[in-house]
Amino acid sequence: MGRERGETSSANAGFVQQLWPWTDGPRNPRAKPSGGEYREIIDLRLYSPDFTVLDETEDYLVVDKPPHLMVHPSVPGNPPTLLDGLEALCAYERACGGHLSLINRLDRETSGIVLVAKHKAAARMLGKAMERREFRKSYLAIVHGWPDREEFLVDGPLLRKGDVVESPVWVKQIVHPDGKESLTRFEVVRRFEKEAGMRFTLIRCHPLTGRMHQIRVHAAHAGHPIVGDKLYGPDERCYLDFIETGWTPGLAARLLLDRQALHAAMLGWEDREWHCPIPADLAAFCG
Repeated sequence: MGRERGETSSANAGFVQQLWPWTDGPRNPRAKPSGGEYREIIDLRLYSPDFTVLDETEDYLVVDKPPHLMVHPSVPGNPPTLLDGLEALCAYERACGGHLSLINRLDRETSGIVLVAKHKAAARMLGKAMERREFRKSYLAIVHGWPDREEFLVDGPLLRKGDVVESPVWVKQIVHPDGKESLTRFEVVRRFEKEAGMRFTLIRCHPLTGRMHQIRVHAAHAGHPIVGDKLYGPDERCYLDFIETGWTPGLAARLLLDRQALHAAMLGWEDREWHCPIPADLAAFCG
């Protein structure tokens, strides 16, 4: 059952429209994500359920995920996720024995391409290809400052910060010699200035490995943190403040964007390649 390319669907499809309150329970950023104390904080003023179908075959769907939409459920009571919306969209296939599997996953605040297998055989095939690093990926990001070079490589092993030093945020990663091999290639796309002479760069990012938060950590390690990054930006206190208060004018002044300016712009495999244009919020920031 096919969908038209460019068709917009919603994670809210099949759900009663309502507001999801802040998740109840302790908001402890030190807690392990699989532990009982961890809570994914979602400010529903930023939440957008709509996604766009970029391509579809009998084996897979390729969709454009907006920022602030979680890809899959993480805690009881979270608002509808991308997977929820896809299951509603593919109700016919699922009724005929289909099973949806996310092949790549994006952070909640990251926008762009997500590949979804529509049945178990496709999930095995595409999952193995991802494990063998057969996929080509590139992201667009807006970072602070102007890099010295037009192209540069960051070779920085990644490790959870809390494994080596006290960290107020359990998931935070750092470059550390004891970490797992991690490489990212960066290319300058455009340099620009905004008010008060603030310098920014639109860069293309090619992750050559697939570690948690890799592009975000490597950009910050290179001295050019991603605009809007609450955890790896100029001050990790932004992340802690967001947990306590949600999005505020104070955070807007410090972060400039309500989400990390990171977009999964291209995904390629074998002779196939999918592209997803830069979203409106990032395009507006670039001017």
